Amino acid sequence: MTKRLEVYKCDLCGNVVEVLHAGAGQLVCCNQPMKLLEEQTADASTEKHVPVIEGSKVKVGSVPHPMKPEHYIEWIEVISGDKIYRQFLNPGDAPEAEFHEITPELSREYCNIHGLWKAGK
Repeated sequence: MTKRLEVYKCDLCGNVVEVLHAGAGQLVCCNQPMKLLEEQTADASTEKHVPVIEGSKVKVGSVPHPMKPEHYIEWIEVISGDKIYRQFLNPGDAPEAEFHEITPELSREYCNIHGLWKAGK
């Protein structure tokens, strides 16, 4: 059974999906079950991943995360009540996003190597 806003990844092809409507079925890609990504909240390495919410801006890590083609933040997402905003990033971009429309209550980000991270409620 899936839950709303869970994020899953296919270990074979790399597809990443976010659940918008919960269901009783299992998510499958490439003929195998997709892996539920755990929202990590604490860094154990020198490369920082936990989002830092500063007003309407979200930065990835207290030390900026690398943004190289082989290792970068793919997206930053913020949630405030029933509103969700996402900013996609590319290698070379700053590992941050500004969300003028809302003050984030929760932020998540996805690193292409180290997975899903969150901060907030």
